[in-house]
Amino acid sequence: MSGAVFCLGAALVFLSGCAGTPPANREQDAANAASQPLWVNSPEAVYNRNAYVSGVGSGASRDQAEKNAFVALASVFRQSLQADQTVLTLYQEVVKNGAAAGWTENTAVEGAIKTATSMDLVGAEIRDGWSDGKLFYAVAVMEKAGAARVYTRMIQDNRGIIDTLAALPAAGRDSLDNLARVQFAAILAEANKVFAQVLAVIGAPLPAGMKAPEDFRLEAAAIMKTIPVSVTVQNDRDDRIRSAFTTALSAAGFRTGDNNARYQLRVRLSLTEVQLPNQTNKFTRYVVDGNFTDTISGDILFPYNNNGREGHITLPESENRAVQAAEDKIKGEYPQALQTFLSHLIPQK
Repeated sequence: MSGAVFCLGAALVFLSGCAGTPPANREQDAANAASQPLWVNSPEAVYNRNAYVSGVGSGASRDQAEKNAFVALASVFRQSLQADQTVLTLYQEVVKNGAAAGWTENTAVEGAIKTATSMDLVGAEIRDGWSDGKLFYAVAVMEKAGAARVYTRMIQDNRGIIDTLAALPAAGRDSLDNLARVQFAAILAEANKVFAQVLAVIGAPLPAGMKAPEDFRLEAAAIMKTIPVSVTVQNDRDDRIRSAFTTALSAAGFRTGDNNARYQLRVRLSLTEVQLPNQTNKFTRYVVDGNFTDTISGDILFPYNNNGREGHITLPESENRAVQAAEDKIKGEYPQALQTFLSHLIPQK
């Protein structure tokens, strides 16, 4: 079928010269080919590569064509981007949720991040669209001069926030507040790393004074080692629940064992016999409630709970199994839950 167009991802493959095409279809295909914009096959012919970065996409709908156009445009950068995607997602969440608003007055940059489909497409837009009656086509364009201004400004703004964050108060270094400052600085530095890579691809100069995110991660790890956390467990069995929590805290980088520490993990283990109808076994329900608390503010920073039920022919053994199940859940769940909590700490200005 002459003139049929197929799309695989952002790549366009054109087939022609197939036998058996009806005359009416050949005439329509010829008319479509005559009206086809030049950018469909060669976006650089319309959007000079010295001034623009462009990408063409197609799809069964205009919306799909535009999405594929952005994918094609992003592919120009992706091979050069090296960054922690989890951190970048967190950066976008922080900006979009307004958590970073108190650290900058540049609402234009904030708006650019909020409306961008991805970190490397800030300022990109759909410039044109066309349909041959079978598929829709769209071209996404980023103007290099405008992108250079936006990305440079974002780097400069983030760098200013980083400098403020890095000036830690002399007192209270061993606190989650300071940890949050340094971790936030690492997130901003990671974002700047991506912005700098975009500037490199479009041939724009890089702002001076770039900070490496790895330096802040090392500093965050050093701060965590200075933060003691005490762990107390009510109704523990042979120190098993406390041991599971202290292992998780130590793996995260905290010191444990100081009963007078500012941060305390206060845990309660509850075991309750459960009567089930038509059962000869004995069942025990367990509940673990743990609150990571700041004793100075009195705030519960990170609550944790797990519960379940275990059975056996004897009540003591069902209780033992309940404690084992609680212990296993703590070891399996708490380390990751704690890391997620710590990674989302955002300092208050």
